[in-house]
Amino acid sequence: MLDKEGYRPNVGIILTNSRKQVFWGKRIREHSWQFPQGGIKHGESPEQAMYRELHEEVGLLPEHVEIIGRTRNWLRYTVPDHWIRREWRGSYKGQKQIWFLLKLVGRDCDVSLRATEHPEFDAWRWNEYWVPLENVIDFKREVYKQALGELAKLLFSRNDPRRLPKGDHWELAEKTEETQEKPEST
Repeated sequence: MLDKEGYRPNVGIILTNSRKQVFWGKRIREHSWQFPQGGIKHGESPEQAMYRELHEEVGLLPEHVEIIGRTRNWLRYTVPDHWIRREWRGSYKGQKQIWFLLKLVGRDCDVSLRATEHPEFDAWRWNEYWVPLENVIDFKREVYKQALGELAKLLFSRNDPRRLPKGDHWELAEKTEETQEKPEST
């Protein structure tokens, strides 16, 4: 299911623990780490897709998490041509995502990377909220910066020094509402 511009509707998940660290999953047989994410199926709302993907990729159920918030608008990334399946070339451009910020209210032992027949991760870890993104595939980095930047305001108090990134590797792009597409309700 692609929108008229060639972007596939998708959800991204930033899962935090009680120490405000974030969950990172290592892609099977790869050296890249990422947040859980996945496509929105026809007839699904972004929230329904988020819970489905959370279970498929991390093994967590709705009772294991609390929704803290979500991005106001779709965030997009374009996939380079050499990463696009041959049958999708010409119509598929990338993903547009609604990002959810979740708090784990269950326990670490509730995480199961083998909850489904087709696992996507073979390892996971907790990291500080702001970590360098060099282990994230390059074409997704800007969307990660945008999602982390927007959602940090919901996780950290105004006076918490963790609210803002530190270091040269974090140059958050400020997007205006006028340049972002509003999510359609499904």
